[in-house]
Amino acid sequence: MFAIYSNNGLSFRSTVDNLYSMSNVDSVAKVRNNINEGLPKDHSTKPKKRLYENDKVEEATQIYRNIANIDTSEQIFHVKDLMTREVIVLNQDNTLQEAYNLMEEKEIRQIPIIDTNEDGKIIAMVNQKHILNSILNDLEYVNATLRRPLSSFDLGEVIAADPITDIRRVAKVMVDFSLTAIPIVDQDDNLLGIVSRANILKAVANTPPLQIWS
Repeated sequence: MFAIYSNNGLSFRSTVDNLYSMSNVDSVAKVRNNINEGLPKDHSTKPKKRLYENDKVEEATQIYRNIANIDTSEQIFHVKDLMTREVIVLNQDNTLQEAYNLMEEKEIRQIPIIDTNEDGKIIAMVNQKHILNSILNDLEYVNATLRRPLSSFDLGEVIAADPITDIRRVAKVMVDFSLTAIPIVDQDDNLLGIVSRANILKAVANTPPLQIWS
C-alpha cells in the first residue's frame, strides 16, 4: 500500500497499481525511468525459442534454494523489517540552511518534513538536490535563500509506503520514480520510519537474493 502527501495533506492511498495509473504522480519525479528505453527492439515475426522451459527454471531455482539453505516457507520481507525507525525530521518552519546543516551533521541525503500544525503528519521530503537547485536558481541572493523556511519552497509531493508492503514493490517504485528513500507511515498517517536504497542493498547483501525476490 502506498500514499502521497503534500502541503495539503493526504491526496492518495491505494495499491501500487493505482499509484502507477495516477496522471499527476509524475509531479513526484519529472522523469519516470524506463528500463527498456534505448534497448534494441525485436520486430521479428518468428516464434521465439525460450532458453529455458518452465520446468528447467523451477529445477534450477530449487537447486539454488537447497544450496543456500533457504526456507521457502519464510515470509517475503516487508519494509517494516528493513526500515530505519529513528527518523530525523524537520518541520515547515525550519530554514533551508538548517536542512543543509542537519544533512551534513548526520551524513544523510534527505529528511522528511512534518507539519507541526497537523500532529506531525508528513507533508514533504527535502533532499540535497532541492537545496542545490534552490541555490543555483538565485545565486545573487544565496544567503537570503538559505534563510527562507522550507514551507516557502515547492518540494513537490512525497510517496510513502505502508509498513506491510512487499520490499520488491517498494524497490521498484524507488527506481521508477528516481527516489532515494521512502517514508513509512501507518493508516493514521503517522511517520513510523524511513527506508532507503542503502537499507534495501544491505538486506540483499546479507540475504540470498531469491529468498527476498523469488
